[in-house]
Amino acid sequence: MKNLGVGLVVLAAIFWGVSGGLAGILMEKGWNPLVISFYRGAVGLICLFIWMIIRTRYYSYGSLRKMLFWSLLSGIGVTGNFSFYFVSISHSGVAIASTLMYTAPIFVFIISFILKMERVTTFKVIAMLIVMGGIGLLTGVYQNGIEQLNLLGISTGLLSGLSYAIFIFGFNYALKYGEPPAILSTALFAFTLILLPFIDREQAVSVLFSEDIFLFIVLGIIGAGISFFFYVKGLRKTLPSVASIVAMVEPVTASLFGVLILGQFLDPIQMIGMIVILITITILSTRKSA
Repeated sequence: MKNLGVGLVVLAAIFWGVSGGLAGILMEKGWNPLVISFYRGAVGLICLFIWMIIRTRYYSYGSLRKMLFWSLLSGIGVTGNFSFYFVSISHSGVAIASTLMYTAPIFVFIISFILKMERVTTFKVIAMLIVMGGIGLLTGVYQNGIEQLNLLGISTGLLSGLSYAIFIFGFNYALKYGEPPAILSTALFAFTLILLPFIDREQAVSVLFSEDIFLFIVLGIIGAGISFFFYVKGLRKTLPSVASIVAMVEPVTASLFGVLILGQFLDPIQMIGMIVILITITILSTRKSA
């Protein structure tokens, strides 16, 4: 199936979008964002570790050290993406922060071209610019005045995008040396260790005895277990820059979750942004499989 790789990336992005909605519900209940992120990765780690033990006969293709290196790098990318994103939100707002985070394709394109992994094409550049414009419309960044912008918010937002690009490249290279369950388990193990010193430990422990524990478990399963599995599988058949653009379906899913579940409202311009993203992703997928 020619579109299998792109389809798996889209499916992963949908799960990420839903997990963002679940995280929003938990935040409304008063849970700390970093605690939510920690449980997302920790529960995902448990799921993937069990799968690794059951299904994997070998973990690497002759170079365990290289597999561990790229897996750990991708884990650092995941940690940076989540952490910088939250800091950017606190200083610039959700709309601006999410738009800056999705500058990841720009970093992916730059790195890919520098490393001569991909060649510059007019189609890829135009697709990237159109999707970025759609993200801006969808998130409502146009409604936030210049006065809301600040150096810390902008810099951390861009760093979250760079971290997302590191995550993409780390997983892509790790797949050359190891099996997905071993790669994912290593990356999420690094994620939990890196994030652990920065979370509210008292609140993290209270999660285990809370009535919201079920939501935390579901968040981890779909937000870091199943989604990362589909994403890594999809990367095997998808160029990094294409994967980064296609994965932008995540904010579309998150917006739909907000409308249908959380009762939030999308204005006409935001709807236009959503349509622009979906059409561009469809064209990109069709063009790649041709």
